[in-house]
Amino acid sequence: MKIIEIVSKVKVENKKLLALVYTPGVAKSSTAIYEDYDKVFDLTNRSNSIAVLSFDYFESLKRAIYLKETYGVDAYPLAIKQNELRDGEIDFVVENIMPNFIGVDRALIEGKAYDSAFDIPKMSKGCLLSSDMKFENFEPVELRRILGGVIETRVVEYQGMFSNSMKPVAIVSDGSAVLGLGNIGAEAGLPVMEGKAVLFKDLGGVNAMPLCLKTQVPSEIERIVYLLSDSFSGINLEDISAPRCFEVEQNLIEKLNIPVFHDDQHGTAIVVLAGLLNALKVVGKELDKVRIVFSGAGAAGQAIARLLIKMRECLSNGKSGGDGILMFDKFGAVYKGRKENDSSLEKMAEITNFEGFRGALKEGIRGADVFIGVSTKGLLTQEMVKTMAENAVIFAIANPEPEILPNLALEAGAKIAASGRSDFNNQINNSLVFPGLFKGVLGSGLKKIDNKVKIEAALALAEIVQADELDENYIIPDALDARVAKNISACIMKMSEKMP
Repeated sequence: MKIIEIVSKVKVENKKLLALVYTPGVAKSSTAIYEDYDKVFDLTNRSNSIAVLSFDYFESLKRAIYLKETYGVDAYPLAIKQNELRDGEIDFVVENIMPNFIGVDRALIEGKAYDSAFDIPKMSKGCLLSSDMKFENFEPVELRRILGGVIETRVVEYQGMFSNSMKPVAIVSDGSAVLGLGNIGAEAGLPVMEGKAVLFKDLGGVNAMPLCLKTQVPSEIERIVYLLSDSFSGINLEDISAPRCFEVEQNLIEKLNIPVFHDDQHGTAIVVLAGLLNALKVVGKELDKVRIVFSGAGAAGQAIARLLIKMRECLSNGKSGGDGILMFDKFGAVYKGRKENDSSLEKMAEITNFEGFRGALKEGIRGADVFIGVSTKGLLTQEMVKTMAENAVIFAIANPEPEILPNLALEAGAKIAASGRSDFNNQINNSLVFPGLFKGVLGSGLKKIDNKVKIEAALALAEIVQADELDENYIIPDALDARVAKNISACIMKMSEKMP
């Protein structure tokens, strides 16, 4: 049988290409689109992408294959739940998925010949590329312009039975919290989601497609994903602002029978845990005994803190894992009863900051062993680093620009410095996790990604760096290391075999 794969136009073979296709380079394309939304047609594959909508996935798949083979258009099969549709919901879904496509083929629903919304023969097919073209020599925006985005579809012959894992993972975003750029909208978020689709495929062998939604209403996001869920093998939520993202994730986990994973939260948390376990080995400290300060208490910060607390409790035989953890946001320290707390922050205040500290980051970081930044650039100064404990560990992982550059943190006395960037040592980036995690989850048939899965993934990632290799410049493997996705997926597969 024939199936559709989502493949990359740029094979990510080195760090420079990784930086161009994903972070930090992708931020320039997103910013360019935010400043002029029409550029989405130049800098992504939207101008050659359509959705094929029907009530049956295999009917959509057959038509998508026909359109690809006949016209060269990148057609994505989507099935909508016919029996659960309310009046007007087809139009509602179509309107909200349009940031990804030049048009939506509704011929299979409307029972008529393909016609009116757009003209396939006139659609852009991209440019002709020289086989010796060096993509590394291009700037990020120029690279996407000449390629027309960084992903495309391909029809392949498959021998064997069709399985649900052959469907793509949907990379779902509303564009409300894109990288460190903020609420720049679905169109401007599309380059990031295309970049993630490249990494899903190149690093994990997993098909993934962007699904950037026009709406930013949580209940509407949930409804659209639910109605289209028969089209996907899993859901990777991305760049949805807190606290809305918590609601969306939890409700989708409850409603869907496929894995749901908010990468900004849990992918980041897994990498931080892995990196921190190794960093503390280098400096001779223990996770359950160090003082940890966070800058940033949004989705990523809260997820990291919760996973660290869970791991600390495992290491300390049930002792509270939140002891010695302080969280800061733009209003200062997070503490119980603070007027700026929303419900999620109040819950975080109940499991951290047991001392009731109410000052600013400048005061709170004094004597801290670990700094974890998931906020915005420049918030951590060299003077603040100098007040931390001896052999301090700095994870400044805001993207595209960190709270402090690693070289400046080291100059100020930190023993280990990490960032989310690929142009420094110790890249703490969720690209290390989601390809292998989904490969393992889909391969094992797991429907839920709980704390046990996350901790096992973190341990598998950390263990790649052998004891005799560990030093201050190498606490985490490179995202392009073939062992990363392999080890993470293998550990999840092995763990699933032991489950009832």
